[in-house]
Formats: sequence, C-alpha cells, structure tokens
Amino acid sequence: MMPQHGGGLKAQTSKSPYEITALPRNDHVLVTIKSPLDFPLEGLMLQARMPNGELAGVFEPTRNDVHTIQCTNNHDTVTHNEPSPKSSVDVKWKPPSGYQGVITFNATLAQSYDTFWVGIKSQPLQIVDGVKSLDTNIKSSTVRISTPPHYIPEDDNVPHVQFDNFYEGCEATKTCFGHPDGCVSKQNCKAVAAIRVANSNQYEIELKATGSPKWVGLGLSNDNKMGDDSVVECVNEGNGIKAYMSWTTPRPKLGVFRVPNNQEGIRLLTGSFVDDTLHCRILRDAKTTVNNVVFDLIKNKYHLLIAAGSSLKNVSVGFHDLAYLPSSSSLYLSDTGRVEGASKLLIHLHAAFMLTAWIGTASVGTLLARYYRKTWVGKSLCGKDLWFAWHRFFMITTWALTSVAFILIFVELKAWSSESNPHAILGCVVTVLCFLQPIGAYFRPHPGTPKRPIFNWVHWLGGNSAHIIAIVTIFFAVRLNKAELPDWFDWILVAFVVFHVLMHLVLSVLSCASENSSNQRISSFPMREVSGSGKVSEHIMNVDAPYSSARRMLLALYIFVVGLLTITLIAVTVLSPIET
Repeated sequence: MMPQHGGGLKAQTSKSPYEITALPRNDHVLVTIKSPLDFPLEGLMLQARMPNGELAGVFEPTRNDVHTIQCTNNHDTVTHNEPSPKSSVDVKWKPPSGYQGVITFNATLAQSYDTFWVGIKSQPLQIVDGVKSLDTNIKSSTVRISTPPHYIPEDDNVPHVQFDNFYEGCEATKTCFGHPDGCVSKQNCKAVAAIRVANSNQYEIELKATGSPKWVGLGLSNDNKMGDDSVVECVNEGNGIKAYMSWTTPRPKLGVFRVPNNQEGIRLLTGSFVDDTLHCRILRDAKTTVNNVVFDLIKNKYHLLIAAGSSLKNVSVGFHDLAYLPSSSSLYLSDTGRVEGASKLLIHLHAAFMLTAWIGTASVGTLLARYYRKTWVGKSLCGKDLWFAWHRFFMITTWALTSVAFILIFVELKAWSSESNPHAILGCVVTVLCFLQPIGAYFRPHPGTPKRPIFNWVHWLGGNSAHIIAIVTIFFAVRLNKAELPDWFDWILVAFVVFHVLMHLVLSVLSCASENSSNQRISSFPMREVSGSGKVSEHIMNVDAPYSSARRMLLALYIFVVGLLTITLIAVTVLSPIET
C-alpha cells in the first residue's frame, strides 16, 4: 500500500482531503471515493479488510479508468489504469459467502505523483447476513482495524495529533452545530450535526453523539423552542442502526412521535456504534411534507435543534438527557458559517438570583434573627435595632431575588418544565412561602400581645421551611438537563450545609453559655422575647448579652465563607458545562 514514488517520497501526514463512503445495495456495497472539497484524484489502491487485517471479498469496477488486481485472492484490490485526474471513483464490492463480521475499506490515495495519503479508512460496517441485512451496530470491543500489510510508516519525528474527521470542513464546506455551545471549534461535542448540500435535490445530514447514546437527532424548527418541529433521528436499536423521521408536539403535551411512513424523504447511508459513539450519515430530500407541513430546505430558513438521549420508548425516542441545544437564529441549511446556540442568559440569571437569595442572603438573615437580638444593643439603623434592620434588609433582598428569578424562568420556558424532576414543584413552594413571609411580617402583632407568640412560631416555621426546601431544590437543580452542572457541584452544596449546621450548633452553645453566665433567661428564640408579665426587662434591653464579641467574630466568619461559597456556585453555574 506504500507507493514507491521517486524512490522514497513520504506519505502526507496531514488530514486527507478525500473520503471513502460505503452505500449498501441489494447484493453489493457501492464504495465511493471523493473529495468534499472537489480535489481531483489521480491514483488509488483500495482494499476491503476484516478486523484482523486480512483482505475480504471481491471488487467490480463500474468505470473504465480503474481495474482489479490480486494481492491475496482474485479481484481483492482496486487500482487506477492511468494517473489522469478523476472527480470521484465508484466500485462495487461483494462480501465473501457467509461472512459475518466487520469490514473496513482501506485505501492509498494520490492527488499527484508526490502528494499521497496511505491508510485512509471508511467507517466500519458489519455484515450480518449478506449485504441485504447489512448492520452497523458495532461494539468497540469487536473492532480491531489494523494498518495495511507491508506498510511500515517511517518515523519522521513529527508529533501526530489525533483529529476527528467529522469536523473536517466545518464552517467552510458544511454547517456544523453541536452541544455544548462552542464545542465544534474544540471538536469535543457530546452531540453534533453536520449538514451539506449533496445534490440539487438532497442534503446530507451527519449525526454523531458520545456517551453511550441510544439516539441522536436534528430538528428543524421555525423558532428556538421544541414543538411542531421535523426531526431526523439516528437510532441505535440494539440490532442495528436506523434512521426515522419524527415530529415534536408543543407544550403542554411536549413530546415526540414518529410520523407515518417515517422513512419517507430520508435514506440512511451509513451508521455505526463504536467506542460508545453513535454515528449516522443520512440523505434528506430538500423538500418534504412532515405531519402535513411542507419543509423546503432550499427556500426557507430554520432553527436547528440538536439533541441526544440514553433511552428509547416503544415507538419513539426517550428524553434528551445527554444533550439538547437550539440555535440562536434561523439559517439556510446551505450556509457554512458558524452556528451559535441560543442564549442561556435568563437561565443563568435565574440560577444566580436563587443561589444568592437562598445560599447567601436568607442564610445570613435567619442567623441574625435567631442569635443576634442581644448584640449591638442601643445601636439602631433607620429607627430600628441594628440586628432587625439588617435582618429585614437581607430578607427583603431574598424576597426580591426569588420573585425576579421565578418570573425569569417562566419567561424563558414559557411553560412548565418538561423534565421529570421535582425542582420545578419545590421551587414554586419556596416562592409561595417566601412571598407570604413579608406580608405576615407587615401585619405582625405588637410585642406583649396575646397573638404575638403565635405569629413568632408561624413566622419561624415559614422562614425555616422555605430555607430548607430551597436548599433541597438547589440539589435537584444539579440533575436538570438545562443546567448542565457537573456532579461535583453537589459537594459544594454539601460543604455549605455542613458549615451552616456547624455554625448553628456553635452559636446555640454560645447562647446557652451566655444565659448561664448572666444568670438571666435571655432567649435566642424570638418566640420567648417577653417576660411572663408581658413587660420587657429594662436591664435586658440596655445590655449586650455576654460573648457578644465572639458572636460578632463568628458572624464575620460566616458571612465570608457563605459569600465565598455563593460566588463559587454562581461561577460554576454560569461557566457550565465544565469538562471534568
């Protein structure tokens, strides 16, 4: 497979501009060699190989400028007749009788006498029962493709970088769009689609997803929301790779179903499942009618929706738990520029406001109300005791941030969440409790009145319930598909919970020590703020409780640590997805 040109010319180490594709027919495989960039091809040598590197099957030329030769068996290799420029080469290949296993087409391709590439491979195919039942569900453990025999690459001391040829030509000769946003330039997409014009009547859609997906799909939409969209699916059904045409239903019954004649207007060219990666090449007609809606890919612009999931239903795909991203704007599918994902600004603001409210301000506000009533005695702000003024500031801030965050997420989703996660329900409960707290505080009875203890208990119960449920709700947010948060986000939340509980324990012990030291029943709980007679002790009102300095130091430590954790959580949320 190594040409002896010029007595030792080296093969190119750059990426080959040519591709080898294999299209199953009734009794053979049509193998095509062509450059997506329309580079001419002067010379070639093509073989079909089994996983152990042995040659397999026989070739049959379809044109006069190539012929077969024998390397191991008759007609097991194809080469050119003369080095004239060729736009493409098509040959037929038939597998050995009764062969069951993986086949990869391997070639040496020459653009000119001194410019050639060795070891160019097609996508692996698996023969199940002749070509008619060609299957492409290939497990990585069974694919062991060797280099061509008799070819030993020379060590040129140049480091070789592995590139994924899926991304070759993105933004230049084809449109590429993947999840997470910006992954195409980094070549690390979890799910990605590449679209290019195949001919005047068809588009080629190439789909790929990693992470053991069961399906990956590309939707065409008139907006950047899921619903009333045409979707081309690449599905790993366990016994083979299939392509289907589907339709998404809008909210409130958000879902997807396969349309009647679900393979009309599309044709699966190749498919594979190798190294936990699902890959398909599909031809789609430029003009199709899906669910009584006409899609004209030449005349109309569409938003792209890329999605992938790890589960299948009986007659449809499961939830897109691996990847989901809409494009920010509509485009013609023949465009080849950069495609950006839809903005997640409102989602990030929602998360940042909720984290600030319930990890930050609510935590500090509840701590002040419970342990700092007898600190800074005699000092006031806006006519109120200092602890109360700051408690009210922090809790009003919590109320405002929660209300705005609640509105933002509904503006973004424009409906109820489609994910089977209790985050949305718990979030609504927290918002209701938070909204009621300042209303109840505004109508609170005066100290010493019979109903004041009832208010104290209700206010305490409502505030602490909202705080606890809010923290639980944030834990559930880590599992949301839209959040794209890393699993280790949980550990930052756990660190906050441990620190928060520890500080409560320390301040509770300090309060008990303070009471014993002063020999007074100074309570750290607002439910017992008055004496049995209903009158507040003048001595208690004018003296700081013992250990006030220690409490102030602990408050400063608490605000610093909680502030640092809050900033960290917000930064991780905004920067996600983060590779681990």
